[in-house]
Amino acid sequence: MSADQRHIRNFTIIAHIDHGKSTLADRMLEITETVEKRNMKEQTLDSMDLERERGITIKMAPVSMDFTMNGEMYALNLIDTPGHIDFSYEVSRALRAVEGTVLLVDATQGIQAQTLSVLGMARELGLVVIPVVSKIDSPLARVDEVKLEVASLLECSPDDVLGVSGKTGEGVALLLQTLVRTVPPPTSAYPETGSARALIFDFEYSSHKGVIVYVRVLDGTIRPGDGLTFIQTEKHCKAIETGVFTPKQKPIDVLSAGSIGYIVTGVKEAGVASVGDTLSVRGKELPALSGYLEPKPVVWASIFPESQDDFTLLRSSLERLKLSDPSVSFEEEASGVMGRGFRCGFLGMLHLEIVTERLRREFSLDLIVATPSITYEVVFKGGRREIIYSPSLFPDHGMYEKSYEPWVDAHIIMPSTYVGDVSKILYDHEAETGDMENFGDDRMSLSLKMPLRELMRNFFDELKSASSGFASLSYDITELRDADVTRLDILVAEEVVPAFTRVVSVRRAEEEARSAVERLHKVLPRQMFVVKIQAKALGRIIASETVSAFRKDVTAKLYGGDITRKMKLLEKQKKGKKKMKGMGKVNIPQDVFVKMMRQGD
Repeated sequence: MSADQRHIRNFTIIAHIDHGKSTLADRMLEITETVEKRNMKEQTLDSMDLERERGITIKMAPVSMDFTMNGEMYALNLIDTPGHIDFSYEVSRALRAVEGTVLLVDATQGIQAQTLSVLGMARELGLVVIPVVSKIDSPLARVDEVKLEVASLLECSPDDVLGVSGKTGEGVALLLQTLVRTVPPPTSAYPETGSARALIFDFEYSSHKGVIVYVRVLDGTIRPGDGLTFIQTEKHCKAIETGVFTPKQKPIDVLSAGSIGYIVTGVKEAGVASVGDTLSVRGKELPALSGYLEPKPVVWASIFPESQDDFTLLRSSLERLKLSDPSVSFEEEASGVMGRGFRCGFLGMLHLEIVTERLRREFSLDLIVATPSITYEVVFKGGRREIIYSPSLFPDHGMYEKSYEPWVDAHIIMPSTYVGDVSKILYDHEAETGDMENFGDDRMSLSLKMPLRELMRNFFDELKSASSGFASLSYDITELRDADVTRLDILVAEEVVPAFTRVVSVRRAEEEARSAVERLHKVLPRQMFVVKIQAKALGRIIASETVSAFRKDVTAKLYGGDITRKMKLLEKQKKGKKKMKGMGKVNIPQDVFVKMMRQGD
């Protein structure tokens, strides 16, 4: 091992959302003087406006810090990770690039569901875990109790659990010393080959520099001017610039084995760089590293530009966004009423919200986002299987033998006083409850299984509401199971409107149908003839409303006379309205679709 490698420590911070990861990273940057005090700001590593506004980390961010201990200088490479469950894919990528991790637990909240989830990921990769209790300066902190909880979880002594305050900086210097002592330095599998090998864990796109890959160098050294090969795609490039994050990009002359940094490739085409690929020296290629599983979208939604003139801009915006967020997937689709748009796949509902907000802000697009849905596997009569991504393509009731939907294994941690209220929600969302056990400090740990479709139906919001915000949830998508669902069509003037079609649970079909029909009845403008709004599911109409027609007072010009004169005019009007109903078409304005989709979220 080279002298350089012995003085490198690569680590990440993992925790449940809002347990203080970014604040702790801020104090580390301040104590190591990586960022000058006058340049310090909250959430230094969160560069997106959205991250600052919401107070959450969306993209992982790497940074290199110099730390002196016992007269020796160490390079500490930190990767700050998101805490929200939708971005656990980002966490998995960060963990593969490091040797150790800081497990952070909030002293005011204790262990939460996502704490267990990220700890499991770190243990699977065999990383050194340093347990830390954060927010020890808070008047609500239960430091000793939470240390016991963490010690019990990790099967270690409570004395081994460190206490820090990201706000005041207390205990952070001791944590840095512990990192140097306990996290092993990186090692090389091919130290003397004259080649190099680096794992790509993220990348960004610059219109001037092209693709900039974020790498963990495993073997050898990479310098500006070196010819490199993307092993997976077999494409070649040249290292235009190499550097490290401080946290801004800082060019250096060489990236050596064990270090984390960036390489400017100059590549300006999509699809060349991919997360999990291996970079090696051209002509001396080393074997590819085991990369990452491709992120699988679990939520699908159609996105249309409000003006069809912006369709090309939307396409190029999605392509640009995919360069910085490879977990977004999209394909073109066309709708008779909405025009051309894209069917996009997301990692979850928050991911969908973040991506659409970024499209609006960064590319100044006005968008219509259709009601999100999940994928179903349908077995048609005759045995043909098909994956259905769009509700409008789901077959009619009776036209297929079976349908399957994804289920999730979920884990809820909550105060025991809220078990009754949460149980009602679980029943309403078709959940199957499993083991329930006491989890210290009068809290319960509950495992359950439920359809992914139901998890998307405002489950997060209802769980937080029922538990006064104290419950936490983590989940993994597991198996496909029989789906007791049906397609719900909305008909306007006896014509199906595909944009309003949804796949719903059979037991909730009537409730969903009434709700959709009532909403549309409120927002649909009146026409010159009577318009029926109907909801059809299970092969029949199960809800209906009528929008009355505009009606001129045809008898206003009559002054007295026989009643039959009035009756004739009214009958003539009635025949005219009937003829219009047979010939007329309802033109649904764009804002009606927008209102329906917003209210249907």
